[in-house]
Amino acid sequence: MKINLVMIVKNEERCLRKCLKAVKPLVDEMIIADTGSTDRTKEIAGNMGARVVDFQWVGDFSAARNYALEHSDADWNLILDADEYLRPCSRKGLEKLLAGREGKWLGGITRYDSYRDEEGISRSASVLPRLLPKGVGYTGLIHEQPEGDWPCYPLPLAADHDGYLYEDKGERNLPYLRRAVEECPEDGYYKFQLAGTLRNLKRQEESLEHFRDFYRLVRPEEGYRGEGIVLYLYTLLDVGTQECLDEAAAVVKREEGNLGSWPDFCFVCGLFYMKRVLSDVERHISLLPNIEKSYLRCLELGERPGLGGVVGTGSFKAAYNLGAWYEVSGQRELALKYYRMAAKDGYGPAKERLRKM
Repeated sequence: MKINLVMIVKNEERCLRKCLKAVKPLVDEMIIADTGSTDRTKEIAGNMGARVVDFQWVGDFSAARNYALEHSDADWNLILDADEYLRPCSRKGLEKLLAGREGKWLGGITRYDSYRDEEGISRSASVLPRLLPKGVGYTGLIHEQPEGDWPCYPLPLAADHDGYLYEDKGERNLPYLRRAVEECPEDGYYKFQLAGTLRNLKRQEESLEHFRDFYRLVRPEEGYRGEGIVLYLYTLLDVGTQECLDEAAAVVKREEGNLGSWPDFCFVCGLFYMKRVLSDVERHISLLPNIEKSYLRCLELGERPGLGGVVGTGSFKAAYNLGAWYEVSGQRELALKYYRMAAKDGYGPAKERLRKM
């Protein structure tokens, strides 16, 4: 069985050596399509033993991916970006898993994204189809996806991604996404990506139009549906008008049966109920217990990286919010209990509350 690494790169001298060093023990060959680097990217790739081919950029990420794949003769192609670093994995164990499942399917890797927020640096997890069998290529102008409707099964492969700490590609991606939406106006995935990009650029009100389209268009079985709904809810809460809170209430009610076993959904529900009560205490006071219930449900579910989402919504972030809830409601001992739970996981805000209490 042959496994190759297949990548596209441009000006990745910051991280490429680290990426290739981590993945090299797992693969037979490393194939890199360079789309126009002006730094030391190609030199680094060559020094690390990769085969480098040049691709004339045509404004289409799938075209670049497929060009790189054309140069691979492997049974399986592992797709990474230069700012992703594979965690150690047994080649023998991976081959056994790949050989043990019949038919055509895609292998999912768990990617942990680090990003900056008001708390410093947080992490989120997502399972992405990145190990492709021979003959499977890519489709889509941007945020490209494997062709075909093949099932994706998680593999014991995980990678750490640090690109969001160094570069925001939102402005770069925006014209491609607008073009993709214009060409495919009924594609829920492009609507989701455009909405998320606008949200990350702090253009929440503009993003809502596209979140609403995404929600209307997305099929129940799509893997990105849950993430899109949670981001949709966060955006409604950020805008925070009464109309947006009413809209969020309808989404929460509609999706509780579908997403109620996912910590990220329960976490945003806790935030929603808090905002809902504060928006009109007399009218919504009956929702008060739902704040506590939402965060307790998060802790009951625990961390579920296989489902994707923000690290901590099933542990320390939920425990901290419970502590805050109990503190403001005058339940000091319970507040201390949950602050300590969050602090045990190293959560800085919880340590600070404990110090002040």
